Amino acid sequence: MTTDISQSILDALTDVDMPRLVPEPPFPAITNVDGQRLPTYRCGCVVLGSGAAGLRAAVELKRRGGDVVVVSQSAWGGTSACSGSDKQTLHTANTSDRGDNYTSMARAIRAGGAMDEDTAYIEAVGSGRAMASLQYLGLPLPQDELGGTLRYQTDHDEVGRATSCGPRTSRLMVRVLAEEALRLGIPIFNQTTGLRLLTDGTGDNRRVAGLLAIRSRDRSADNPLGVCVFQCPVIVLAAGGPGELYRDSVFPNGCFGSLGMALEAGIEVTNITEAQFGISTRREGFPWNLSGTYVQVIPHIYSVDGSGAERHFLGDYYRTTREMASNIFRKGYQWPFHATRMLDFASSLVDLAIFRETQSGRRVFMDFNRNPLPVPGDRPFSLARLDPDVSTYLRNAGAVQALPIDRLRHMNPLAIELYRRYKVDIAADPLEFSVNNQHMNGGVKVDIWGQSSLAGVYAVGEAAGTHGVTRPGGSALNAGQVFGTRAAEHIAASGTADTAPKGDLSGLVADAVTAVTGLLNRDSPLTHADVRETVQARMSDNVGIICTPETVAAARTDAARLNADIRAQGMSFNRPAEVGRVVQWQQMALVSEAVITALDHYIEGGGGSRGARAICETGGEALPMARSGPLEGFRFRTEKPAHQAEQIVVRWTGEGFDLSTRPNRTFDETAKAFFERDWPDWLTGGIYTARTQTPAKG
Repeated sequence: MTTDISQSILDALTDVDMPRLVPEPPFPAITNVDGQRLPTYRCGCVVLGSGAAGLRAAVELKRRGGDVVVVSQSAWGGTSACSGSDKQTLHTANTSDRGDNYTSMARAIRAGGAMDEDTAYIEAVGSGRAMASLQYLGLPLPQDELGGTLRYQTDHDEVGRATSCGPRTSRLMVRVLAEEALRLGIPIFNQTTGLRLLTDGTGDNRRVAGLLAIRSRDRSADNPLGVCVFQCPVIVLAAGGPGELYRDSVFPNGCFGSLGMALEAGIEVTNITEAQFGISTRREGFPWNLSGTYVQVIPHIYSVDGSGAERHFLGDYYRTTREMASNIFRKGYQWPFHATRMLDFASSLVDLAIFRETQSGRRVFMDFNRNPLPVPGDRPFSLARLDPDVSTYLRNAGAVQALPIDRLRHMNPLAIELYRRYKVDIAADPLEFSVNNQHMNGGVKVDIWGQSSLAGVYAVGEAAGTHGVTRPGGSALNAGQVFGTRAAEHIAASGTADTAPKGDLSGLVADAVTAVTGLLNRDSPLTHADVRETVQARMSDNVGIICTPETVAAARTDAARLNADIRAQGMSFNRPAEVGRVVQWQQMALVSEAVITALDHYIEGGGGSRGARAICETGGEALPMARSGPLEGFRFRTEKPAHQAEQIVVRWTGEGFDLSTRPNRTFDETAKAFFERDWPDWLTGGIYTARTQTPAKG
């Protein structure tokens, strides 16, 4: 990218205005519960969440005749619309330079292990269709003069399948999908927080019947909390991941997701031990991932203590200036922390060093107006003294300017422009950052159509546990589009969401309201602010990138005690407007216990370091080294290969967690489709009944 780009072009890719919502339809019915009159809306399907994955599901279901509505806590305010990086990535099959095949792409998607092979192939084969449909709706993905999509290399991507609209790719995706949803007349109920899933039946006959939600506008004398009801036979969970789980997080504030709601309904979840952490600016300011060109221009990274004294701490870890600078660069496409990359002076040693500085109370900055200082005793930084992969990349990009800020202006002026929108001028001032939680790879256990273990409930996007231990950068955006479409296809084929249901749900609603009001106790010593502080501190301090068996086991005990206290004492609140947050933090405490319980189970079973977490202990087989010597405090267990072939499944029973393992679903790469043989399954709908999961018992 060159710097002769007009300001209007830069503005269009950074200031992405969202469409204006239209008035929502009225609630035409009332459910009477213990003297309360609760507004009730009946429809075929509720999509819970208004991000890119949820809107895709809603649009595709509406196109197929489904009676669908979107329910959102904050339309255009979630992770899809408010997160990004220097070049926020969409990962799809390559159409430029080198071509692609879906089998090899599927192998790359599942390479980290603990991922279903058929899911990986589905994401690969569906990626072209997902990208083309987004382009049809107006997503401005860059092309060359022959129509090939421009590509680059990203995390866990050895081929170069990444493409981008710039820092706001997912927001642009939300915009074009939102415009289509509004064009199709899909009702969007905004400022509406889901509280509990309504379920009916038992055992194999148990299924979802609706959603209990809360809306401030519905508060009245005969509905003091503002509770409302959506009666529907199908719900698509698309509210993202549990972004409030960690104190040190790059998630936008208020991103709770629906994992706690799913657990309370007895839905099975999987791979919730797996997450992504990486360097970013935190949510206290402008939360943004510092991947790609932010680090590929090789800024000076340093820390500051309480007296303001600077510390060139990376010089204590790497042996030469060349090695240090080259690994700063590699954080651009090796952005997530990975335990094994702490070894051999590789790129995650940068993350460990930053983590240790912040744990010591020092603040860490990157300065784009200074090149890195030399490693003590070594030669100064020079673009002529970098590892071959680094120097080749910078040379091909034309990024040979003297200072990092000038290299960044040349490679990606949007990266500078974006921070300026939030009153941060990285061209003038150093940028404070840290290692933060960015994504949960696990979630609701789904089959090849996005269907959960509870009949009628689907999960797409970060709500779904479709990813393994690692994933290529941008594959999450692709997975949300692919499975949003597939869930809509499956729902439409079943016919269950074609019309609004009839019948009386007052008994189910009464039980759900009782569960919510039973949590509310004005005399409880527990507040949602207290629970937030406790949960987030426990997760960041004990279940982040560095864990030990002892700290995880202790965290499990503490998490279980907190939830027992909540069940026994409830949580206090001062006014009805806080009720939604009280429920969300009760559910987040449950999610926290589920994650820690699964991780402790994994460690107790001999589980080693993989992906986002290093399991450190004195007998660990792997020892990171620094220039100053062995980092004995961070010696860690290595992963057992057998664990790559399985996933941990967790289900809340109402009294405790059931944990089990299941093998990854397989995919026969040698199997070939045959048109005349397989066409009837498409024509008759047979493809929608194959390999679907059975309901969970209980």
